[in-house]
Amino acid sequence: MLNFSRRAMLASPAAAALASQAETQRTNPALVRRNDQAVEHLLSRQVIAPNRRHHGAIPDDYGIVFPHQPAALLATGLASWLTPASRFHQSAELMERMRLAASWLVRNQLPSGNFDLPITNFNSPPDTGFVVHNLGTAAVLARQGKVTAIGNAIEPVLRRVGAALVVGGVHTPNHRWVVCEALAQLHELFGESDYLRRIDQWLAEGIDIDGDGHYNERSTTIYNAVTNRALAVMALKLNRPELLDPVRRNLDAMIWLQHADGEVVTEISSRQDANERGDMHRYWFPLRLLALRDRDGRFATLAERYEAQYASLAMYMEYPELHQSLPARAALPEDFRRRFPELGITRIRRGPVSATVIGNGNSRFFTLRHGSCVINAVRFATAFFGKGQFIPAEFEDEGMTMRQSLEGPYYQPFTPARKVGAREWNQTRGGRARSEVCAMDYEARVRERGSVFEVEIAAQGTNDVPLAIEVSVREDAEIHGVTPAPNAPEAFLLANGHALIRRGEHAIHLSPGIGDHRWTRLRGTLPQLPGRSIYLCGVTPFRRVLRFECL
Repeated sequence: MLNFSRRAMLASPAAAALASQAETQRTNPALVRRNDQAVEHLLSRQVIAPNRRHHGAIPDDYGIVFPHQPAALLATGLASWLTPASRFHQSAELMERMRLAASWLVRNQLPSGNFDLPITNFNSPPDTGFVVHNLGTAAVLARQGKVTAIGNAIEPVLRRVGAALVVGGVHTPNHRWVVCEALAQLHELFGESDYLRRIDQWLAEGIDIDGDGHYNERSTTIYNAVTNRALAVMALKLNRPELLDPVRRNLDAMIWLQHADGEVVTEISSRQDANERGDMHRYWFPLRLLALRDRDGRFATLAERYEAQYASLAMYMEYPELHQSLPARAALPEDFRRRFPELGITRIRRGPVSATVIGNGNSRFFTLRHGSCVINAVRFATAFFGKGQFIPAEFEDEGMTMRQSLEGPYYQPFTPARKVGAREWNQTRGGRARSEVCAMDYEARVRERGSVFEVEIAAQGTNDVPLAIEVSVREDAEIHGVTPAPNAPEAFLLANGHALIRRGEHAIHLSPGIGDHRWTRLRGTLPQLPGRSIYLCGVTPFRRVLRFECL
């Protein structure tokens, strides 16, 4: 049987006050209604035919089933089932559906105690940890509400998970904290010392956060939030408040990576959210928690921004501390130039104008938006030996200057001669003498001058090499003053004059045009970016200053 105590629910005047607030929050019509909608959505997709293989599961649009959805139904379902204001309150049908979900988990748990993530990871400890996020919450709610039918059904699953996670491995940096979060949840439930031992073993490696406040994966819409939640849950359930320090540091760093409309910079991510559109809604839990603990009005502003759509009824029930009133809201910074030296970027905000200079290892070295008018990236390349894409190798952050040097050699025969196997050529290059070595030196510099950003681009070392600058524009913008590029869909030339990029009331003026040739798909360079791209085409030696004026 589930056996645990919750520090946050010890009998005390403060706990009684929190319980009263919790009941008020549980009857918040919007929060309850949204949770009910989530339950309804899961129920509508659940397989209920008893003769089906995945009886009780919740397939996705492709018919693939994941263990995470039955666990989600148990957590969200119990939150509604226990809430008097919910239309699912003590619903017999919902209880039966939750039993089906629990039964699917029992049947599909692997002998190791792990679950599969059927799109990529099999017998996966970290993905099992993700399952525990909801399943552990369901166990807590079942204990609070004395819902023994559910608690007893999932307890064996959770105990087998615990045995798996104390020995299981991981793939990525955030997986360590996902597993530790799950073990912290299990420790609260069962109190096994092996769970703490494994948590401490992972924590001994240190939290992977740099001096700028960014985690190793720099995933601003997904894995930052995953890590922050994991550390916050561990801090609460293990009574280790020091684990909140990296969370607050990352939340502070993220404040400076927001555009005027709440989108965040994703160009820096090394994970699947790179260059995708997203905001900070996944950060809601740590934002609210630290807004309350630190009385931080900036975090309160962001927590309130996402409250209506993304607050979790189940988490309000599991963590009564969240029911306290937020501190006074504070304005978020919107007029700054801020360097992140370890990350190798500079962020600039001037109200609706938002720019990012990315100086290390990213071909998209400059991005700009004026309100809803978005330039996804500025890149450039030459046709230099099929490897001429500019990817900054050096960054002078103060002057926002980036550099890269390339060489294009030819190779001599071996002296004395020796046989080279049919598949050995590439491996022999390093041992051959080089001749006719060509060079290419790149430089890009960004300057802010009022409402104008100047981007100076230079390439020299080998003459008469075709060069193309790509200005990638979000697909919903209008472009004026350009002509179609040959043999390149959604590509346009700015050969002379200027271009006007507009969306709604916001616009960016780009000048001057460059039209030494019309070749945009240079050999060996990166493919055109999604959306539409404006190309300015020159030859080396090359040095031009492009002006981006926000109108």
